Amino acid sequence: MTESCHIPEALLAALRDARHVCVLTGAGVSAESGVPTFREAQDGLWADHDPLQLATPEGFLSDPELVWSWYRWRRELVAEVEPNPAHLGLAELAELVPRLTLVTQNVDCLHQRAGSTDVIEFHGNLFADLCFDERRAVDCDADDPAPTCPSCGALVRPGVVWFGEAIPEDALDLSFAAASDCDVFLSVGTSSLVYPAAGLADIARQNGAVTIEINPEPSRNDFDFVLENKAGAAIPALVSSLSS
Repeated sequence: MTESCHIPEALLAALRDARHVCVLTGAGVSAESGVPTFREAQDGLWADHDPLQLATPEGFLSDPELVWSWYRWRRELVAEVEPNPAHLGLAELAELVPRLTLVTQNVDCLHQRAGSTDVIEFHGNLFADLCFDERRAVDCDADDPAPTCPSCGALVRPGVVWFGEAIPEDALDLSFAAASDCDVFLSVGTSSLVYPAAGLADIARQNGAVTIEINPEPSRNDFDFVLENKAGAAIPALVSSLSS
């Protein structure tokens, strides 16, 4: 049965009048495609490993082959899933408004695969390879159990943000600027509790934006509109209503 989703007319009016829409997406959007969360991915062979072994710089340096084997396994899992109606709908929404900035806490590239462009990746990219020392993208031997940078010889690491690491400065700057400038802000499939991402809604609200939360389990934050639906139902319904 298809989940029904009522879109308030006042919400649609705000989107129709919007000059700039900023969207923040979280794990709930990817979960609808079957992407396991970080904790869910610690299953089977990985259940006994401390997260600090698998997702910290210190853990990586102590056993890069172990960390790489886990991330290759995660890449294989994510590569098997497809963008869902929420991903596709957000790409379509970008065609219906003058400007849309998409910020994601997800690392799976599903937004890009759905057709979204210029995605701001708050927590990095699962499929990127970075020089550990210089933090720049590199091409390396996919079969090497612990690849090294072709330029400097340093270890190559997965391109995600690990525990204890800062959000990339360019992602912070771009997302904070978008939240400050937008006149409609959508929080989709995220708890809106973990900072600094949760602060984007606050910034948008303080600058006069209409704020919207889409989540089957809404947060306690002060949004102007709350749709208690899964993103895969709410986003297509929203796009359909705007298009009609």
